[in-house]
Amino acid sequence: MKMITSVIRPYKLDEVRDALAHAGVSGITVTEVRGFGRQKGHTELYRGAEYVVDFLPKLKVEVVVPDELLDAVLEEIQRAARTGNVGDGKLFVTGVEQVIRIRTGELDADAL
Repeated sequence: MKMITSVIRPYKLDEVRDALAHAGVSGITVTEVRGFGRQKGHTELYRGAEYVVDFLPKLKVEVVVPDELLDAVLEEIQRAARTGNVGDGKLFVTGVEQVIRIRTGELDADAL
């Protein structure tokens, strides 16, 4: 099993959620985060004062999928989250050794 962590633009969440459902993913975890990369930040004007916004709002979307769904899910996320502009986000793939559903005690793929 693999965990896919996606950092995406907030307004792309609905498209990514729909794409994940289409790929067969049954659950996701979403966290509001802030960060910067190549997009850097931007300057805003507030009450006549100019200030730099270094950390931009993003969403971190985490899903755990069986190995056989990995490539399809990665493609769906990229398709749904891409705008073609700097700041579209990143995908990170990490291994998951074990999953346990707390309520039933089911393990691994059954727990997903």
